[in-house]
Amino acid sequence: HALHDAWRQFVRPAHIKGVIFFLDDLHNFADPRAQGIALALRNQFQEFAIHGVNYSLCFSARSDYFSNIRSFAEPAVRFYDKVYLSSFTLPETREYTAAVFGDSPRIHPLSEWLYAKTFGHPYFLAFVSRQLLALAHGSLVDPEPLWPAIFKRLEHEKFRSDLAQVTEREVQLLRDVARAGNDEVSPRQMTNRYERKYFSRLTEKALLLRVGRGRYKLYHPLFREFLKQTQ
Repeated sequence: HALHDAWRQFVRPAHIKGVIFFLDDLHNFADPRAQGIALALRNQFQEFAIHGVNYSLCFSARSDYFSNIRSFAEPAVRFYDKVYLSSFTLPETREYTAAVFGDSPRIHPLSEWLYAKTFGHPYFLAFVSRQLLALAHGSLVDPEPLWPAIFKRLEHEKFRSDLAQVTEREVQLLRDVARAGNDEVSPRQMTNRYERKYFSRLTEKALLLRVGRGRYKLYHPLFREFLKQTQ
């Protein structure tokens, strides 16, 4: 009822045509069944439309969020337009950098620096850009001296929360993967032996990526660097 009241009392009188709600990481919601959350949201937002309330929903989740739903004709799946995000290419990173910092001659080297640090990962690209805006005080000629402070912030705001969701044994596995000579490892190559369930759990938590049959890597090189620095 509160959202209906908000539409009548605030949104419509302000001549706003619609409102979009953003939910991040929907896979972290408590309901173990993806369709339970997705269907409840679908029912609620369809009800808004029936009553002429122009509310829309946009949420992020893991790319396999709907994979356990047996039929993709299910209402919980059909209701949503799905867009699969991947890392930006260097040209896309340049476009993003120009949008954030303004299009000027300095953007080309800055975008290359950002790409080298983030590999075009949207989250890290946005995080580092936000920190640059806060720390550079208008001077972005040489962002490298700011990197230690940015990485320290990333450690506290992102990576430590990543580790907070795993067990001590899983942390040990992540650190062993970070120490490995190659980016990709297989359980059989590990000096310390781990049951495969640990690899599966860390893949479900999106801290490891399965890149082939029995091969895994950490989800990003920056996370790898953090693990190596905090051994």
